[in-house]
Amino acid sequence: MPVSVGRLDEVDLSLSLSKPESEERIAELQKRLLELRLISGGLIGEGRLGPPTCVLFEGWDASGKGGAIKRLVEPLDPRHVRVAEFAAPTPDAKRHHFLWRFWSALPGWGGFAVLDRTWYGRVLVERVEGLATREEWTRAYDEIVEHERALTEEGMVLVKFWMHISGKEQLKRFEARRDDPLKSWKLSDDDWKNRGRRKEYKAAAEEMFERTDSAHARWEIVPAESKHYARVHVLETVIEAIERGLERHGIATRATS
Repeated sequence: MPVSVGRLDEVDLSLSLSKPESEERIAELQKRLLELRLISGGLIGEGRLGPPTCVLFEGWDASGKGGAIKRLVEPLDPRHVRVAEFAAPTPDAKRHHFLWRFWSALPGWGGFAVLDRTWYGRVLVERVEGLATREEWTRAYDEIVEHERALTEEGMVLVKFWMHISGKEQLKRFEARRDDPLKSWKLSDDDWKNRGRRKEYKAAAEEMFERTDSAHARWEIVPAESKHYARVHVLETVIEAIERGLERHGIATRATS
């Protein structure tokens, strides 16, 4: 569905923070996130397990998903957080419903998980690249909404990020990766090919926002032209979501001394 003006066009990509400003703020936010993670895990505070927290990352290639995820999990004990990355489905995964391969990565009560790429691949890359039939990807919108409804009604704190950058900034980051021997592995032929179909991916993303932004699972579009701003924004958003989740279940959001 072609979309000339949509949510992505309304994002203020001029928002920025300097590196010193972001590092100071990130240090404060990471300390708070660690406290909330320990409270949710029943390790401090009341000792009750908090609701599961699952953070989903989608966005343009080179939009800073990896850097944001790194800052998000950096202060946490590796035993208390799971990061799962999803690429193209394997032949075995294709034998199942498209949501099947994500279930094992989802957190239970007291748990915290971060998904780098998600079930939204069905209505993004699989749609644009013709890897799913039109019937499959059009049906997927309702399937995803009901899937997320079931998770959130069971208590899950579900945070959905789209990391947004301009085409100009994306090209700049692609070229920087290409020219850096230690980062060139991040750039593939598929990345360049996908960049050439940016208009199609934008249309797919806009329809995705329209059809899967629900009261129980809102999309948060992150202005990511400034990596420093984006990382702070992500941390702030996750912290606020966890606080609301704990409060809904009557769990204090501060550890008692």
